[in-house]
Amino acid sequence: TVKAFMAGELTSELIELLERIVLQGSDFSENKNLQNLLILTAIKADPPRVIDYINRLDNFDGPEIAKIATSSDYELYEEGLVIYTKFSKREKNAEEKLKLDVLAVQVLVDNLHALDRAKEFAERINAPKVWSTLASAQLQEGIVDAAIASFIKANDPSFYTDVIAKAEEVGAYGQLTPYLTMARKKVKEPALDTMLIYAYAKAELLGELEEFVSAPNVANIQSIGERCFTEGLFNAAKILFGSINNNAKLALCYVHLGQFREAVDAASKANAVTTWKEVSQACLETGEFRLASMCGMHIIVHPDHLEELITAYTSRGHAEELIEMLEQGCGLEGAHAGVFTELGVLYSKYMPAKLMEHIKIFWSRMNIPKLLRACEKARLWHESVFLFKEDQQYDAAVKMMISHPTAFVHETFLDCCQKVRNTEVLYMAITFYLEYQPKDLNKLLSVLASNLDHSRVVHQLRKSEALALCIPYLKSVQKENLSAVNDALNELHIEEEDYESLRASIDEFDNFEALVLAQKVEKHELLEFRRVAAYLFKKNKRYAESLELSKGDKMFKDAIDTAAESKNAELVEGLLRFFVEQQKDKECFCACLYTCYQYVQPDVAVELAWRYNMTDFVMPFVIQYMRHTHEKVKILEERTKPKEDEDHKDEAVNSMMGMGPDSGMLMLGNGGMNQGGYPPPQPGFAPSMDQGYGMPPGGGYAPQQNMGGAPMGYY
Repeated sequence: TVKAFMAGELTSELIELLERIVLQGSDFSENKNLQNLLILTAIKADPPRVIDYINRLDNFDGPEIAKIATSSDYELYEEGLVIYTKFSKREKNAEEKLKLDVLAVQVLVDNLHALDRAKEFAERINAPKVWSTLASAQLQEGIVDAAIASFIKANDPSFYTDVIAKAEEVGAYGQLTPYLTMARKKVKEPALDTMLIYAYAKAELLGELEEFVSAPNVANIQSIGERCFTEGLFNAAKILFGSINNNAKLALCYVHLGQFREAVDAASKANAVTTWKEVSQACLETGEFRLASMCGMHIIVHPDHLEELITAYTSRGHAEELIEMLEQGCGLEGAHAGVFTELGVLYSKYMPAKLMEHIKIFWSRMNIPKLLRACEKARLWHESVFLFKEDQQYDAAVKMMISHPTAFVHETFLDCCQKVRNTEVLYMAITFYLEYQPKDLNKLLSVLASNLDHSRVVHQLRKSEALALCIPYLKSVQKENLSAVNDALNELHIEEEDYESLRASIDEFDNFEALVLAQKVEKHELLEFRRVAAYLFKKNKRYAESLELSKGDKMFKDAIDTAAESKNAELVEGLLRFFVEQQKDKECFCACLYTCYQYVQPDVAVELAWRYNMTDFVMPFVIQYMRHTHEKVKILEERTKPKEDEDHKDEAVNSMMGMGPDSGMLMLGNGGMNQGGYPPPQPGFAPSMDQGYGMPPGGGYAPQQNMGGAPMGYY
């Protein structure tokens, strides 16, 4: 029957029927299944009635129905809470009752997010698991103080890691200490003891801290002491380091607390250089120079730490106290070269009048290079020159003049440059002249030319943008035909727009990046430079690029010459088509045919002339071609003509002249070959227009003779 109601979607009628059966005092009023059915039907069809049914009915499966009601499908959280609370009150089994209370508080914190109601509920129930559930929710919501209090009431240390992290985020160290005290009773972990110490320190509970560290514990006192020291909790750190006899850190704690005498005593016990340095700097900060000097005497005997000590004094403006301490240190048994050198450096900075005397007495125990640097920095050129002279460093002398132009003398400089052993100094000299003596730069370069790498000099001049200043030098060394020099001069010619010099340089010196130069000037605003680019492309057999550049600039003569030089019939044909199809230029078409005659296909030339109405301009080419063809045919005919026997020639001549042994009367007819006549004409042979067939070389023919024996009418 119920299935029929549900299938027919008659849920309202079903609810009315169940109400009559269950709520109106029938025999089935206490039937668990009917009560379950009524509540579930209301949950699905009429949620507002559910709370009334829950309050009026008692015999139904509460936890299961509450679980359904609080599911994401129905979200009847208040109804579920009422069910859990109602059944918890009726439950006799303590374990089941606690489980229902936990479910109820979970509904409050997870679904309703009513932490205040959950807290009231936990106070009313007062069960550890309920408090623990509430505490976890409070911790997630960031209510750290209330969460810690709830965990303490729950006596639950299981979430101590999360509690510590959240407490550190908000700085709730005062509330954290009772929780950690509770937790360490159940959990023996170094992290708990260590954090408890830190919480005491942050809460400034120094009495409790001292009492705790004096008792047995498993805390990592060294690490927490370092943390307290880093965060400025020096009183707590002093207690911690004192408990483990860490005198080095203890001395630093005294320093930060302003107890300098105690700090010196602790440093004496530690007897470590780093500790002496820290205490010394602290004494310097507060003006305790006597205590600082006591510490310093233990530091200066260590060369690695001397410079840092000097920096500590000088950065605070206590140079006189430092000099006084070092003068005393010169008498120590452990005094080393650093002490004498640093004292000399300090003299150069603050008391230059004492430096020369100090150098004369202790020069053998000094670090001369370092002292020289100090003299240079203090501009004590006299002392510097003295030290260089004793050390015989010519290169350093040149570098001194380079570094300090006030000491520069041109002749001396040139003389020293010729004696230096390191050629790098020469390039430094060039840089110096570029900056301070640019007028004499060419003289310097001419003096040093034999020792210089000209490519490197060009790079150096290019970097300084001083190539134009050294054109005489560049021209003097261009004879070596170096790529760098040629490139530099070519660039200068381009900058000066001197295309004639550029063309001459290109023709005379060929060691340069021709294609790079061509690409650089192919878009130049001046026509002549673009012609140079086309010329370079042509020299490097890049005829197509050269042709395109010349055509773009309408330098058709250059284009025709390039095509002729390329000896490429395709390029020539392309140029011809360009002239007739794009330019409609008859003259250039004719000139190209003339210049590139050997590489022009006759059919292409005639076709283009016919198509574009340039027949008159192709005629010279056609005539020339016909003449050459005729000459070639004639040559071929001459080569293929049968050779006459020399004896037959002599006999024929004698017969014609009547001088032979068997000569008779001269025949007037045209006899055969044996009778002295001319041979018949050869096929394909035509007489020349300039000279008739059988005519004498002077033109015409002689009427008084008939040399060939042929009748006169033949001519």
